[in-house]
Parts: sequence; structure tokens; C-alpha cells
Amino acid sequence: MKLKPKITIADHFLGIEDPRIDRTKRHNLIDIMTIAIIAVICGADGWVAVETYGCAKYEWLKTFLELPNGIPSHDTFARVFAQINSQQFQECFLCWMKSIQKITEGEVVAIDGKTLRGSYDSSEQSAIVMVSAWATTNKLVLGQVKVDEKSNEITAIPELLKVLELSGCIVTIDAMGCQKEIVKLITSQNADYVIALKKNQGNLYDEAEKLFSSGIATGFDGIKHSTYKTEERGHGRHEIRNYVMLSQIESRLNPNSVWSNLNSVGMVESVRSLNGETTVETHYFISSLEGNAKQFGNSIRSHWRIENSLHWILDVALKEDDCGIRKDNAPQNFAILRHIAVNLLGQEKRVKRGIKNKQFLAGLDNNYLETVLALA
Repeated sequence: MKLKPKITIADHFLGIEDPRIDRTKRHNLIDIMTIAIIAVICGADGWVAVETYGCAKYEWLKTFLELPNGIPSHDTFARVFAQINSQQFQECFLCWMKSIQKITEGEVVAIDGKTLRGSYDSSEQSAIVMVSAWATTNKLVLGQVKVDEKSNEITAIPELLKVLELSGCIVTIDAMGCQKEIVKLITSQNADYVIALKKNQGNLYDEAEKLFSSGIATGFDGIKHSTYKTEERGHGRHEIRNYVMLSQIESRLNPNSVWSNLNSVGMVESVRSLNGETTVETHYFISSLEGNAKQFGNSIRSHWRIENSLHWILDVALKEDDCGIRKDNAPQNFAILRHIAVNLLGQEKRVKRGIKNKQFLAGLDNNYLETVLALA
């Protein structure tokens, strides 16, 4: 393969098995994958757009791809990506991420699920749900798994945790992830956790609520605790968040040590005033952190930002919810293509623009595109 030294991203996917039979191979698999990756980086949101990009950039692509029979048709892209083994594609993505990620101590890794609404087909399948791991400081998708159609995120989260390298990180998950096995997997990697509680957690939620109620009533007298407060104003909104962490609570919440490294329980009280109306919300969390309310608060806020930092980008810039790709493995594989684009464009810091404008520039300027691809 005649790849330029600067364009190495395809090297990470050379191990993927070609699903086609020999007599149907008019195009090299690595050419098909490379064009798709580059086209999505430049803003392509479907197979017709991928073909259109390839035709427009044929002369440039020919300088480092073989293209023995020109640019594949959109039908070819659709057929091949529907057949490519999603597990292999995911593993290649993970290996690539491990080669470039620089996880800092205390990095908050948010685990969250997102529905690919455009993948819904009333006659064939429900919408696909992908669970992703997002490094909130470095702004990188570390990995993702598809939720099995007959299951839910509870079974998908452990599968994702098993393939990530989380040592030194703080893993945050919403209440869906409040499971003993999930907590055990996190701590087995020498990572910390902050996981939300919800009322159907039974005794654990009830005991946490009682512990805070009694503590508030007595000013937390005799209870080891830490507090932190943030206040924000803007656009007619005023919000105060009070964070409290209670430590040395094992005998009350974890008497039989069934929750690995359960060192503290946290509470977030959010008081929001908007247009003259005030609302108060209270949430509880279990954590392995040692009672540092500021660190706890920063972890929670980092997790909430995944909506703006990843999901918003996928929906608005990369039009994920509008994508009508549905056949076989194609929705999951195209989701990986989008995550590649998010990672590379997000890591490119020279151009101070949003990802949508970076995509536009990459489509216009091959030199800038090569700069983005070199980050792989």
C-alpha cells in the first residue's frame, strides 16, 4: 500500500478480515475503509456522501491508495460496512486509542449510553444503543460497545470496562451502572468511581438518604464530611450546587463489604432559579473517593458535560440522529467512524473552530486534512 508517511490511520485497521468472497473484490478493503474514514472526518454523513467525497478527491486519494477500479460506489461502501465484523473494528479502534491516548492521573472517564435514533426500522429492528467511554479532560472517545437487542446497558457496561485501561482514572456512571459487578471491575483496574443512586436501589438508596437527613439535622456532628459549593449565573438562570461527601460510612452502607472500595457517599443539591421559579433537586452517589467534596463535585460536573462535549457534537455536527443507516453491522461501524472523526478533529488544536467548521476546512484543504490524519 502506497501510504504517505503522514497518513497512517489506515495502518490501525489492517488486521480486519475481508468479509467478501474473492470474485467480488473489485476494490481493496483498506482503500474502502480509508476513504470512509477520511470522508466522515470531512463531513460525510452517509454512503452517498462518502462516494461523492471519494470521486471529488480521486486525484489526491490516488497518491496514497491503489484504487485499482476507481472509487467504490455507495452500494459497495454500504455492503462492505454491513459485513465488516464490528467486534474486530472495535478492537482495532481500541488498539489505536491506546497508542495515542495520554490519560492523566485523576482523569474523569464518563460511561454513558446514546440511542442512534436513525437506526430504528419499524419492520426490522429497534434503534441501536451504543455505550461509550469519554475521557472528559482529553476529550477522547476511549471505546464503545453496542447494547444487545435483548439486553440493556447493565450488560454492555461491563463489556466496555473489560477492554479499557482505567488505572488512575475516576469512572462516572449514571444510576444504571450502580451494580456490584461493575464497581468490582472498576476497582480491579486501580480506578476510582462515582456512581449515581436511584430509588429502586432499595436499601442502599434509603440508607444514604437517611444518613444525610440525620447529618443535616445535626450539622453533621460526629460525622466525617467534606463540602463544596458552586454558583453560576447566566441567561436569566441562577444555579447553586451544594456538594457534601460523608466518609467512614462502611458500617452503615456496606456492612458486609459487598461493594468494592465503597469509601464515601455523596449528595448533590441543585437549587435553580429561572424566570422567577425555583426548583430543588437532590441526587445521591456512592464513591471510592476519600471524602473530597470538591473532587466529587468536579467529577459529577464532568460527567454531565458529556451531553455537550460528545452527544451534542454527534447529533448536531455529525448528524448521528438523522443517519438512516440500518443494515446489519453498518450502524455500529458507522458509529465508530464518527468517533474516529470526533477524536481526531478534537485533538487538532491549531485551528480554533468547532468540529463542524473543522470538517468543512478538512474537506477543502488537503494540507489541513493531512495535519488531522497525522494525529493518528
